[in-house]
Amino acid sequence: MNPQAPLPRQRLAVVLVEPLGPLNVGSVARLCANYSSAALGIELRLVAPRCDHRSAEAERMAVHGSPVLQQARLFADLAAALGDCAAVVATSGRGEGDPLPPLGLEPAMAWLLAQSGATEAPLALVFGREDRGLSAAELLQAGQVLQLPTGPAYRSLNLSHAVAVVLHGLHQAAGGAPAPPAQGPPLAPRGTIEAMLGDAEALLLEVGFLHPHTAAARMAKLRALLQRAGLAPEEVALLRGMVRQCRWAAGHSSQTS
Repeated sequence: MNPQAPLPRQRLAVVLVEPLGPLNVGSVARLCANYSSAALGIELRLVAPRCDHRSAEAERMAVHGSPVLQQARLFADLAAALGDCAAVVATSGRGEGDPLPPLGLEPAMAWLLAQSGATEAPLALVFGREDRGLSAAELLQAGQVLQLPTGPAYRSLNLSHAVAVVLHGLHQAAGGAPAPPAQGPPLAPRGTIEAMLGDAEALLLEVGFLHPHTAAARMAKLRALLQRAGLAPEEVALLRGMVRQCRWAAGHSSQTS
């Protein structure tokens, strides 16, 4: 009997948006090293960092996570950082006014693990700025929004502390077992969804359904709708094909009239 093939290693991106403090970044790199395992490889992605992530301060906090810090990938914006990721959980400390209904730690991690069973694309955990968190538009780039339970008087956690709580929650939820099978088809990578939405926005502006001064707000509602739908890759391809054909037809009609 042939030995069972090893399970593929799932990749997890810990994404920090505009981190301000090198001590926090170094601490998060250490946490990525702490919670990486044979089944889960964790990498650090930084979106427009406002500090030197390779400074002596960051290195001092990273300790044995220094390789994670040195190999951190830099991105200009969140969309680029999430382009290859399928299942995305973003953190929010607001509690009210989030564009997606927030989940607690356990259900959010259960959702993330369930998605990992159907895709080899990276998973992602997104953490916002130390001073103001994530914007509503950034939260809409996630499949789920996570709100960590804290006292109502002061909800905001230190960045590295929030990462520690979430990675520990993911570790506890996984329990060392293989990821459970996902319910339904795998999610489409964020990059393909954003490309389709870009085409859709251009079409809706061209036909007058959207106007420049209200486009952002109305597209935010469309993003929220699509996030709730949980689109598979072939569904995104179908929608993008429809949008492109409509754009072609609208342009062809205007040229012949």
